[in-house]
Amino acid sequence: MVGLRRPRQPRWEAEDALEELAQLARSAGARVHGMILQERQAPDPRTCIGRGKAEELAAGLAGVHVVIFDEELSGSQQRNLEDLLQRKVVDRTGLILDIFAQRARTREAKLQVELAQLDYMLPRLVGGWAHLERLGGGIGTRGPGETQLESDRRVIRRRLTKIRGDLERVRRHRAVLRRPRQKVPLAVVALVGYTNAGKSSLLNALTRAGVYEADQLFATLDPTIRRLGLPDGRMVLLSDTVGFIRKLPHQLVAAFKATLEEVAAADLLVHVVDVSHPAMAQQMEAVEGVLAELGLARVPRIEAYNKVDRLPAPPPWAEGEAKVALSAKTGLGLPDLLKAIARALDRAVGVKARGPAREAQWPANR
Repeated sequence: MVGLRRPRQPRWEAEDALEELAQLARSAGARVHGMILQERQAPDPRTCIGRGKAEELAAGLAGVHVVIFDEELSGSQQRNLEDLLQRKVVDRTGLILDIFAQRARTREAKLQVELAQLDYMLPRLVGGWAHLERLGGGIGTRGPGETQLESDRRVIRRRLTKIRGDLERVRRHRAVLRRPRQKVPLAVVALVGYTNAGKSSLLNALTRAGVYEADQLFATLDPTIRRLGLPDGRMVLLSDTVGFIRKLPHQLVAAFKATLEEVAAADLLVHVVDVSHPAMAQQMEAVEGVLAELGLARVPRIEAYNKVDRLPAPPPWAEGEAKVALSAKTGLGLPDLLKAIARALDRAVGVKARGPAREAQWPANR
């Protein structure tokens, strides 16, 4: 794992980002051999960390197969590093895309991941044909390198066009499915938050949805929607979504637009926060940044501080009108969350969703 620390960046922040990169690597199935943090004024345009540091790194790679950078590398940087290190080099974006490719289960998720991968790959194609760059272009100079490169680009662009068309049909299908929900006055509540904050665990605790949950990054890619009864008898729709992360690749935000439309259609957001994480504040900022990028900064929200069972006592700042301290694992605070959702919906939209509240029941030991 290789990270870069800028002059004004706190060291703990750079180290935390590198540790998160290690978590991502483990989620992808790798064993982490070691971590290096290089301090520079700015990334080196050729090797990101500087040639001297790259040569020093190359000398200590016995038993290492892949070097992962906590930066987005350009195609030329990646090629130069692979030449120097004689190892496969992956950047943070490539690693996240690999994890998404492993976790995609539905056809929609697979299409979205492929779209992001191809969008990421297209500007890096030239690196694969660097040995034929001298052939150039024009009459009398065209060679197999340029022909193959352009052929690859055409194939990828055609595939991108087809995937975007397929995803547009998915979006239209989702819109059709949303119409019956819009005719019935059911409010939509979306769970959002940093990856591994416990959104799926909370959905399961509230609705017995049976959604896959694990202590790993990006365990959930596909949105899940379940009915949830509130204490006053109203019924709402509760949706789980893909988790966010710092330096979330823009390719993924664009590719998962169809999935994230479920968040955009929400009347209320429940921002699930891992209160036990040492970088909780930075994780919350990252989530707010993605929501702002999606144009959802003004959507009403509740802050749900999850995993309080890992703390000696709930923090005092986790209490308030739109704040709830809870544990999806033990059930602590779940009734308070339901009451907070009801109050927030009254203030936000005044939705009077009707129906029996039987969905609100959870196991007696909770």
